[in-house]
Amino acid sequence: MSDIRVASRYSKSLIELANEKGVLEEVHQDMILFSKVVSQNRDFQLLLTNPVVKSDKKLAVLNSIFTGKVQPMTLMFFNIVAQKKRESVLVFIAAEFEKQYNEIKGIQVVDVTSAISLSATQRESLIKRLTAETGKIIQLKESIDPSLIGGFVLRVGDKQIDSSVKNSLRKLRNDFKDNSYINKL
Repeated sequence: MSDIRVASRYSKSLIELANEKGVLEEVHQDMILFSKVVSQNRDFQLLLTNPVVKSDKKLAVLNSIFTGKVQPMTLMFFNIVAQKKRESVLVFIAAEFEKQYNEIKGIQVVDVTSAISLSATQRESLIKRLTAETGKIIQLKESIDPSLIGGFVLRVGDKQIDSSVKNSLRKLRNDFKDNSYINKL
């Protein structure tokens, strides 16, 4: 079974159990903490995916890092995943947990890339318009790419709106390549 499918099933189980026990918000914060630790520490990520290192060693590292910092339920979840020798999937489980959590809570993550940082009024206007369009709570992730020259690129789910100057120039360049005034034989 693929890692994504396994991660989806584990994260669904964790969400359901946490919701049933009334600790969903705390477990969500734990999974955010786990993702942050993995993203900031490449050695830890490599340890989790290394097939040579035994599961009990990985479990000992997980326990030493997260004991006292996460919910007991989250720690037990890590133990179960390690006992099943699936600790290499924990990174995917954390990402899938975030997706499923956002779906349950009605949160839509939107990526916006612009040439300069958005002003507060632009940010507020964008969030207001996207909330009206999607009917969901908008969580805006901003990034800056000076190569866009101007405008922005907006990603909502699997849709992308590119209204950057860079894209407009690229389209114009392609239009000039396809010279419609020369009769093609």
